[in-house]
Amino acid sequence: MSRSSSSKASKTDWPRIKAMKDKDITLTGEHPAAEVKHIARGIARRGLQPISPKASISLRVDADVLEWFKAKGAGYQTRMNAVLRAFKEASA
Repeated sequence: MSRSSSSKASKTDWPRIKAMKDKDITLTGEHPAAEVKHIARGIARRGLQPISPKASISLRVDADVLEWFKAKGAGYQTRMNAVLRAFKEASA
């Protein structure tokens, strides 16, 4: 006895999608253009070394240093980590 697939058949018109040009794509607030940083985050890490877990610490830094990192936007803690890593690797 054979079972049929439980997944529904795609209703996407793939030949039409593949034939579309950039000018045919309508961008909206709900569907904006993808930014490179979002695409990069979405790439699967298959075959790459796993990212080592980070340790949570309490760190005291000068207020102006913290404000400078925060002024650069979201991800300031990641940038601070990158600066510390670069210093570590340069000091080796």
